[in-house]
Formats: sequence, C-alpha cells, structure tokens
Amino acid sequence: MILEKVIPEINIQNEYKEFVDTYMDEVYAEFKTKIHSMYMCGSIPKGTATPFKSDADFTVVCENPADIDYEKLSEIKDRLLKKYPFVTKIDTIFCSIHDVINKPNEWGFWIKVICICVRGDDIGAKVPPIVISPAFILDLNTDTKEEVERVRHWLSNADDRPMQTRYIKGYSKRLLRALYSLILEDTGVWKDDMPDIKNDLLKYCGIDSSIIDDLYACYLDSDVSVEQFLRTADEAYRYIEQTLQAMAASGRSSER
Repeated sequence: MILEKVIPEINIQNEYKEFVDTYMDEVYAEFKTKIHSMYMCGSIPKGTATPFKSDADFTVVCENPADIDYEKLSEIKDRLLKKYPFVTKIDTIFCSIHDVINKPNEWGFWIKVICICVRGDDIGAKVPPIVISPAFILDLNTDTKEEVERVRHWLSNADDRPMQTRYIKGYSKRLLRALYSLILEDTGVWKDDMPDIKNDLLKYCGIDSSIIDDLYACYLDSDVSVEQFLRTADEAYRYIEQTLQAMAASGRSSER
C-alpha cells in the first residue's frame, strides 16, 4: 500500500491568509537564497483552524539548516504573534534538501505525505512513493525514543502548571501518533485528526484501550497530575518500544 498525501490541496481560511503570507514574506526576506521551499501541515492549510486555539505549523526546506539564524526567526515569530493574536503558536521546522531526498522514510515522508507546499518548488515530488511496510514503520520511529526522553525530562522538571499542561498535551499527541504508526498496515492511510487516530487505535491497536482513552483525554487538556500522566505515558511507550523491537526482530529473521 502506498501512502497518499494527508492534505491534497491548500484550503486556507480567509482570516489566516494574511498571516500566512506575511510570515512567509518575512522569512524569505530575512533568509533570501538560503530557502528552497516552504510547507505547512495541520489545520490551517486544511481550512479547519480555530482562532485562538490552532497553531501554525511550517516546515522550511533549505540547503543547510545550520545557516539559519534562529534568533532572527524567533523575532519574526514574536512580532507576528502580537500582530495576529488568534494564532496560538508558530512552529517552524527546518530540514535539508539532502535529508528529504536521501531519507525518504523520514524527512521524505514528512514533506511528501504530511505537508503541502505553500511556496517554492515542491521537493516532495522528487521523493519516491512511500510504501507501507515494517521497514518504513521502523524508519519512521528512528527518533521516537530520543524525542520521548527529551519531552519526559522537560515535563518532569517543569514546575509551572500551564507549562506542565502544555507538555502533557504535546507528549500525549506524540505518543498517540507513534502508536498510530504501528497500525499503518491495518489502516493503509496516515491520519492527522486526533479523533480519527483515537478511533483507529481503539479498533486496531493491541494496547489496553484505557491507555488510549487516557492519552486522548490528556491531549484534550485533562487536569491530570504529572505523576499520573507519566505512569500512563511510560506504559504506552513500553508498548511502542516492545512492538518496534518485535518488528525489527521479525525483519531480521525473514532476511536469513
């Protein structure tokens, strides 16, 4: 099975168009020839964003992410968040042309399947079709352990309740998506709407359904304590790690 694009066409709502154009204009003006193309994912390019609730998620493909002055980028973000207060946050990821082309199951997947090009030439067209397979699922989770450990550390050391809530929400979302990656051979499609992810997990995932329900509740800003959340999160990650290890072992056995 080949993964189809999550967002087949751009459908930005009128109230977000000026913000998107202004942000892209300022990023291009600041970094000029260093940028190859810009992409978006999430609710804004799909046309389902909710003012004062939805984030703006950009990805920039460039020759070398190390050439980007991230302090200048932060200044642009801060200025536009004041100008457009209905945007809750601006997330911008940078990746290299080399990684998109040479890591098709990681950055190639992100650009080709998850994102949609909003400015420049779509480099995702150069990425070969993404075929769902155990090897693809393993590649997709290459950085999962590192990301989970990093966010867990931040959450464990956060002493401000609003920050704890933000980390819990983000950590829940990351775990639910990692769990969803494990059932791609069952679903045949990548979904990024959390209610759909939850429903498919309850249908296909072998983990205890209460863990899925708890993670989803935390994603929706449940007032759970950090300690209680981490017990659920650790159990979910153990399942993810064990499933990936079994998948890798099965792949090695089939190669013999």
